[in-house]
Amino acid sequence: MDDAALVTRARNGDMRAFEQLVDRHRAVVFRVAARVVGPHEADDVSQDALLRAYHRLDRYRGEGSFRSWLLRIVHNTALNHLERRVPEPVGGGEEIEQAAPAHEGSREPASRLESRERAERLELKLRGMRPEHRAVLVLRDLEGMPYDEIALITESPLGSVKGRLHRARNELIEILRSNAY
Repeated sequence: MDDAALVTRARNGDMRAFEQLVDRHRAVVFRVAARVVGPHEADDVSQDALLRAYHRLDRYRGEGSFRSWLLRIVHNTALNHLERRVPEPVGGGEEIEQAAPAHEGSREPASRLESRERAERLELKLRGMRPEHRAVLVLRDLEGMPYDEIALITESPLGSVKGRLHRARNELIEILRSNAY
């Protein structure tokens, strides 16, 4: 069953339909939230965003994909969370790695450790970026979304998305250059 049919059923009170939507999109919701607010707060932001989505299902007009609409809510919820929180030390990317689909076959322990350390370093670098830059960079380069979908999610003009992405990539390059391993 496609998302539009599930949304219709959920609007009519079918909680199982909304649970299916949540199950279908949970991983990407968590990844986007984790990359904006950090893995330790991603569960709270994800839960908050999904709850907001449920209460706002009547506002979904079906003009874009449900996924885009949902990720716009996640994006806004994560940015609101960043504005309210007190800065604290950030951790690694283990939770993000666990939420990602498992790779086939087993890897050597040293290789797994190296991958985890690389993910943690990237996560720390991303956390040092401006939130609006980090959001478009995550959506485009890590989630592989097209520019027009990012524009819908961030509620920004297409040109602004492209400009922010350019500045975000430059910001990340500068962070990487200035921070040796």
